[in-house]
Amino acid sequence: MKVTQKTFAASAARAAKDCRIFYFCGPDESGASDAATKIAALITAASGAAERVDLTGAELKRDPVRLADEARSVSLFGDRRIIHVRATGDDAHDAVEALLESPVGGWPVIIVASSATDKSRIAKLLDNRGDAMVGMFHPPDLKAIASSIRQAADGMGVRLSDDLSERIARSASLDTRLARSEIEKLALFLDASPQNPSTANAAALDAICASNDDDGMMPLVNAVLGGETRRIPAELCRMREQGINPVGLVLALERRAAQLVQLSARLGERGNVNTFMQQETDARRVFFRDRADLTQQLTRWRGARLARLCERLVMLHRTLIADNRNGELVLSQGLAEIARAAAR
Repeated sequence: MKVTQKTFAASAARAAKDCRIFYFCGPDESGASDAATKIAALITAASGAAERVDLTGAELKRDPVRLADEARSVSLFGDRRIIHVRATGDDAHDAVEALLESPVGGWPVIIVASSATDKSRIAKLLDNRGDAMVGMFHPPDLKAIASSIRQAADGMGVRLSDDLSERIARSASLDTRLARSEIEKLALFLDASPQNPSTANAAALDAICASNDDDGMMPLVNAVLGGETRRIPAELCRMREQGINPVGLVLALERRAAQLVQLSARLGERGNVNTFMQQETDARRVFFRDRADLTQQLTRWRGARLARLCERLVMLHRTLIADNRNGELVLSQGLAEIARAAAR
């Protein structure tokens, strides 16, 4: 069973009942994580509480049979189990293959794979299987995220206007996990519940809203992706002075790159960038203050160049995690290379 973010909600309940392997991938990692949470909630609602077992793709790459072993095993107290796997690319491929070859069905396995698509080797293993769901999640637009935020808020007894829900979506960088955290704080602040709903206003949001680190990162993000090489040294100095985390900065770059991928797909190969961006702004899919920067970046990063940018950012992210002692040096070199490529 294959789904996207548009069809997942309609298929989730049936999949939770019929499937034992769930594979969620795509550039929208928060959407894939939300889908995994939803499936786990549906399974526990139908079958009772279950022990959560967390595994990583790196662990399964070193020991491919462990996934099948965990799926077959019984907890100390005989509780049900749900196996959660956080993978990168196809590093869990051999483990999934071993699981499928196992004669015993086992407990449900939910895999969230970053840097992977529905064309990956794991997705092909699960293709056309009645006991598997493969979900591909693309970065959603502002309106879609705002709508899901309103729905989540309604469930917590918080009434949001369109403007407030879009403001939360932008402050969370379209990440539904961060947005849900803000709604939970709003519910506590307003003493709201489904039985005692309350209407939120801008003052309440100002009182609880967490500062968004992206606000301090965006000048550097825009300088790098816009090819403004002369601004890079000053922005790097500001980054060190403000103590901005290098990994957090790369995450902000990856989020902007994912937005450019989405915009580029809608634009097509021969569209006019300026006209297209005006239409996106008018449709409120692009925040008006970001329009100039996104127009400049979309002009520079298209097609194969944009694909290479995404690959380079993923490599830079992995390097920073593997060697955090030299993080600032690695980051400076990586950003300089990207900026020079954008300036060509």
